[in-house]
Amino acid sequence: MLVKIELENFYSIRDRICIDFRAGNTKTALSKKLADNVVEWKGLKLLKSVGLFGANASGKSNILKAIRFCGVTILESHQYNENTAFQYAPFKFEGFPEKPSRFLIDFICDDVEYEYSFSLLKSKIIAESLFYYPNDRRARVFEREGNEYKFAEGVLARPNDVVLNTSDKNLFLTRASSMNRELAQKLYRYFWSTFMLGLIRLDDQSVEAYFDENKPLILAALQHCDSDICDIEKKLEMVAVPVPSPGNPFGMPGQIVNRDVVRFLTYHKIAPDVPFDIDEESDGTKRLFGILLRLIDVVKNNKSVLLDEFDTSLHASISEFVLDLIHASKQSQLLFSTHNLSLIDMNRFRKDQIVFVTKNELGATEVHSLYDYKDFRENMDAEKAYRQGRFDAVPIVTSSIEGLKRMLYGE
Repeated sequence: MLVKIELENFYSIRDRICIDFRAGNTKTALSKKLADNVVEWKGLKLLKSVGLFGANASGKSNILKAIRFCGVTILESHQYNENTAFQYAPFKFEGFPEKPSRFLIDFICDDVEYEYSFSLLKSKIIAESLFYYPNDRRARVFEREGNEYKFAEGVLARPNDVVLNTSDKNLFLTRASSMNRELAQKLYRYFWSTFMLGLIRLDDQSVEAYFDENKPLILAALQHCDSDICDIEKKLEMVAVPVPSPGNPFGMPGQIVNRDVVRFLTYHKIAPDVPFDIDEESDGTKRLFGILLRLIDVVKNNKSVLLDEFDTSLHASISEFVLDLIHASKQSQLLFSTHNLSLIDMNRFRKDQIVFVTKNELGATEVHSLYDYKDFRENMDAEKAYRQGRFDAVPIVTSSIEGLKRMLYGE
């Protein structure tokens, strides 16, 4: 599970921000009612979901982009060579383009807490560290500053052999995994198979396994959402598709290759023998199907997932169903962004699950949990307070018919 994520100097993120999954210390009647929103691990209470709310261009998507960049760099940096430039932009003002960007993920893997971080410039990695908490005490696995390394005794086998094969374009953790170091492989598998960075493309070949394993639950979930789809089948077809280049986490195409892709056919109750291509379905149905392909696996297997504006094209009731799936799980987690203000609801979320994203006077993204507003009581209307600008995360839009006439026509 995720404990916290720290980000610094990435797009609109200037100073360190923290997305915290540690639950606040609250014992109110409402928090007890929302007990399913929290899971406990060794006395530490962790949130199953955290929502990012804020105006357009406040930085919600940049937070998720930064986390995805961090995850993809961990998974792919062993492929990077001397010609690689890291594909991101630091904060553009006040000399920050020359300063390093930093990423930290505190997480639990195989019942042990780990704290992994790295810092980089666009041209090279300049620092990296891994700590863990045996017996509740923070202990070093390794630390890296430039080309200097420090290792704990006996935790990693032959670490200096890995150092010899690690350039300033590679993360040591990723290289150690590729060289079959047991602990590094275990943590690499966590980022590969447990920390999900978004949805799967419906035409991606990897979607086949998720569908085969979870088809009955996906159909059952669609029924819960009042869908008239009674069956779904898959088929494979050969198409030309772009393949992202290594070192480019945002998927810019490198080359075009022919490969099999998965297509889905849906069948409806009114005519169960008549197939529909998935592209003939509504945007909302396609969006829900794509979410369920990922989310059922996440919920069944206690994973974490990031979803940017997850409720696009979804009815409010279906958005709530998606969140209920996470909260009904044993210990899966969701970090999401949304513009759906009806979700700022004290009967659905604890105060610490609602995070407001704003831009300060320097144009930098900041985050504030509703839990930080100590004078806000749970019996107050949070959505109304948000709309009134109490949390500084709502756009100030000057809009009136008369004012717009003056703008358009000078009247």
